[in-house]
Amino acid sequence: MNRGFYIILAAQFFSALADNALLFAAIALLATLAAPDWQIPVLQQFFVFAYIALAPFVGTFADALPKGRVMFISNAVKIGGCAAMLLGLHPLYAYGLVGIGAAMYSPAKYGILTECLPHHKLVLANGWMEGFTVAAIILGAILGGLFLAPAFSNRFLQGGTALFQANIDTAPKLAILIILCIYTLAALFNLYIPRLAIDHKPPSRHPLFILKDFWHSFTLLWRDPLGQVSLAVTTLFWGAGATLRLIILSWAMLTLSFDLERATQLTAVVAAGIAIGSAFAARFVPLKGAVRVLPVGIAMGFAVMAMAFVSDWRVAVAFLTVIGAMGGYFVVPMNALLQHRGHLLMGAGHSIAVQNFNENLSILALLGVYALMIRAEMSVHAIIVAFGLFISSVMFIVYRVHRDDAVQ
Repeated sequence: MNRGFYIILAAQFFSALADNALLFAAIALLATLAAPDWQIPVLQQFFVFAYIALAPFVGTFADALPKGRVMFISNAVKIGGCAAMLLGLHPLYAYGLVGIGAAMYSPAKYGILTECLPHHKLVLANGWMEGFTVAAIILGAILGGLFLAPAFSNRFLQGGTALFQANIDTAPKLAILIILCIYTLAALFNLYIPRLAIDHKPPSRHPLFILKDFWHSFTLLWRDPLGQVSLAVTTLFWGAGATLRLIILSWAMLTLSFDLERATQLTAVVAAGIAIGSAFAARFVPLKGAVRVLPVGIAMGFAVMAMAFVSDWRVAVAFLTVIGAMGGYFVVPMNALLQHRGHLLMGAGHSIAVQNFNENLSILALLGVYALMIRAEMSVHAIIVAFGLFISSVMFIVYRVHRDDAVQ
């Protein structure tokens, strides 16, 4: 791996760290506004809507400029979203602005890997990327809980400091201010990413051409057998994963009697498991064997269902670690496969934009289903079983259709 790759890792780590800490700070800010419970999944929907609405354009944007510059601009937009939240914009809208920055960032952070590394290192590079991202998820959950803890926030909020004058008078607002600084650090790393040759520069920037080009990329990737399996699996994984993270928060507070701070930290256990699974995948799964990991996804769905019958926090930690490890083991090869096929067929930025469109459409839909389940007053245990069954069923169908496909 070259020096530029490690700078990319550092930039991704701090940006992902801020992303994950901000979710919990925004949830806590909603609580201070006495927002109803169903607004928590809607908060995530506001975030992912930008991925869907901007999908035709962010891939072209990522391929039209040096990707390090795209990552810098994206982090600047995230900083603007944090600032808007501190200035009083409703968390739903401000978090949606952060989502715009995240939507711009994603095609560049993954697409740059295919430009700076040979294809035979993509699974290893994705293992590193997922490992650092997961480390950021873990630390983001821990820091999110820490920033919201009274023992931490009271040290800064008591005594009439300058923070009060800046309207930073609650723990969630203090957390958001710190997160804004972390985004700034990520942006500084972006400035040191080596400039690479622009790959697959779009022939036109006219909106109609971009929409037509995106539709061509969308259909091309779904019609390609290996593109289809990797898209289907990553779409399911991230849609279900984003929803299950919120379900775990509710489950931990209800079944384990955890407060928000401890429930937030419990989500880090899943991330630790993903890091373990990602490391094993990077070490033992070659790109040509990516399709063979699909049965692990079927087993993960059954493990999720089993969580409905757990009531001891120690058993919960073990189960969540295993669930995360299974997820990391099968999603890393699928990400690498998708990047490889996308790079060959249409350009990295375009393929990642198509991936983001599908994944976030899945997140939007499943979060909507979860919000409806909450409004229908379904028990959290019934919701867990339903989502676990959904994961296993879809993974089984994908495996039956694609088990004989081979990577060339």
